[in-house]
Amino acid sequence: MKESRLIGLDVGERRIGVALSDPLGHTAQPYITIENDEGAIPRIGELVSESGVGRVVVGLPLLLDGREGAQAARAREFASRLGEHLSLPVEMIDERLTTRQATSVISRSEGAGRKDRGATDRVAAALILQSYLDGHGVGTDA
Repeated sequence: MKESRLIGLDVGERRIGVALSDPLGHTAQPYITIENDEGAIPRIGELVSESGVGRVVVGLPLLLDGREGAQAARAREFASRLGEHLSLPVEMIDERLTTRQATSVISRSEGAGRKDRGATDRVAAALILQSYLDGHGVGTDA
């Protein structure tokens, strides 16, 4: 069975970082950042349709001890609403420390230039999606 592309989301209070997998499901690339407002879910729906996405992966921001806090509850609620809107599988994956990792990746690649929070969100989404791809063997069917 051929797997379609996947979309990864890093859902924050103000912004949502978006990443897409390659068509074979091997790698995740940062894509765009969108505002987390009333138009976010319809916009993600458009991206899903335009990109041939068959599965959505949403980061679950657990506390360092593994418990769920307020941010995790908001992410779960967003994922639930998104799943209802899209009628596609929406899975959640632990995203602990992805924002810190994304900030590190960006600072190494851009040096001490202007901070772009949107870039951090996109890279965090790519880290979330790549973690899912690596852990679920997506794209490894022969």
